[in-house]
This record gives sequence, structure tokens and C-alpha cells, in this order.
Amino acid sequence: MRVLYRNKSEQHELKVYDTKRLYEEQGHFRVLEFSNEAVQGAMDLSRPERIVLEYPRAMVHLMERNASNYESVYIIGHGIGTLPTYLSKKQVKVAELDEEVLEISRTFFNYAGNDVSVGDGRDLLQQEPSGAYDYIVVDAFTAEGTPKQLISIPFFKIVKEKLRTDGMVMLNVFGRAGNDQLVNAIHTTLCELFEYTRSFALPVETEDEQQNRILVASDQPIAFQTRHMAGFVEQELGEGYVIQD
Repeated sequence: MRVLYRNKSEQHELKVYDTKRLYEEQGHFRVLEFSNEAVQGAMDLSRPERIVLEYPRAMVHLMERNASNYESVYIIGHGIGTLPTYLSKKQVKVAELDEEVLEISRTFFNYAGNDVSVGDGRDLLQQEPSGAYDYIVVDAFTAEGTPKQLISIPFFKIVKEKLRTDGMVMLNVFGRAGNDQLVNAIHTTLCELFEYTRSFALPVETEDEQQNRILVASDQPIAFQTRHMAGFVEQELGEGYVIQD
């Protein structure tokens, strides 16, 4: 590992490094890591256009499978700019709380997009027109996980207002494998407002591990093909509580 940058911003402990091994793959990778060694983005330096991590690949499939002619996407949480870069031919707006993360994406990961607003994603989304978006993606983290203000009933009411009638919200979340109380609560909260929900998870070996999940909600049926979900499999979640502010 060769560390290129290390700092503590107001929001995160930040580290950028190059490595020849990422998870089980050999290659030449550049990684952005937040607090607790949480990988927030990775670039294949040999093939910069490639989407390395599984969850954005799965999200792209869900977008293209459910609305192949979609045009507008709002993303809360920028990271290295993987999704905005892939969606550069679409109408994309991004909210990022930490200005330093945006600068890192430009300096170390060659992010060239311009439509990124620095500020609280919930407040910025509230300012958008009603019914403006085909997809809203929540991919924001602090050291404690997804901020509560981005998983509550009041927030999801804002999301629903900003989505088109057939639009979809997708969340990238982490929780304990098996019966995670917070993940169950996020799912239950989504069920309060949306007709259809689905949960997908990357398989892990034990229930003590942290598991990456994608939660999806819409008022229209949600389609997917397992072979295009980058290893994510559908998962049934338990009943949880409804999250308020």
C-alpha cells in the first residue's frame, strides 16, 4: 500500500492510497477510505472507466432495468464520483456534505463533473422541483453509518415528492448480517410510504460481519435480473420500527 493523502476533515478521517490488491482481486487500484477503514470508492488505474465496487454496478443495473429511458438522477453522497461519472450523459445533480471529499475526487480520481453542490443533502434536495427525478440515490456515510436525517419518515416524504410517479429511491447501507435492527427499521420506514420495496445484500460468511445492502423503494413494481446484480442477492428483512427525526 502507498498512502497518497491522509487528513481528518470536519466529517471524516480521510485516506487515499494505491494498492495492488483490493479484497480478493489483484491489480492496480486507488482507494478512498473513510473512518474505520471503510472503503468509499475505488478506481482501477489500468481501466479507469470500469466500475470496481459491486454496489454501484448493481444500482446501474436497477436503473437501466426499470427505466431504460431515464434521464434525471439525484445523488446524495459523492465519494470519488463513480456514479456521476458513469451517468455523465444524464441529467445528474449531486449533494456532498464534505467539500474535501469533492476536492479529493478531482485531485486523485480525475473527477471532471461540475454539478456538485456542497451542503446537507436533505436541505439541498428539498430545494429541487417536485416530480423532477427518475432516481434518487442515497450513498452518504459518517463514522456512525448512514445519517439518521437521511433514513427517516420526513426525509422519505421529501424523496417521494421529488420523484416522478414511477420513480425509485435506492439506498446503499451497511449493517450486521442477519437480523440488523437499523436496516430492518429503514426498510419498514420505506414501506410506510412506498407500495413496493426490495432488499439486496452481498453474501457474507458469518452473521457477525458487516453486510452491504441496497434498499430500493418505488410505487411501481421493481424488476431486476440476478446475474446483473454484481453478486447482490435478494434478501427478506424482518419487521422494524418507523424512524422519525
